[in-house]
Amino acid sequence: QVQLVESGGGLVQAGGSLRLSCAASGRTFGNNAMAWFRQAPGKTREFVSAISRSGSIVYYSDSVKGRFTISRDNAKNTAYLQMNSLKPEDTASYFCAGRDTAYLRMIYIAETDYVFWGQGTQVTVSS
Repeated sequence: QVQLVESGGGLVQAGGSLRLSCAASGRTFGNNAMAWFRQAPGKTREFVSAISRSGSIVYYSDSVKGRFTISRDNAKNTAYLQMNSLKPEDTASYFCAGRDTAYLRMIYIAETDYVFWGQGTQVTVSS
């Protein structure tokens, strides 16, 4: 059973940057495809970015392409989301998610693809 804990959220001005971390328990982190989702107040959960088991394949939603970078360090059991050029529209609670039944070269982008979830970290971008 994998436990995920996000950190790194906070309050920043528009145009600023934040780096989110997702620390995973267990010793099979490298077998998990990982992703970041976000949910703003009154809205449904939204896909942000995903990364394959190897870390060599990444995917981004159109709303964050060119601004966000997903990465992982399997030796440290940690996934990251570097967020640059933040906009007020990025304000949301950001959730880390993992999928254990992941193929090495596969990317997963659906919420239902993931079975492990963190509790979220709040990101607030002021104008």
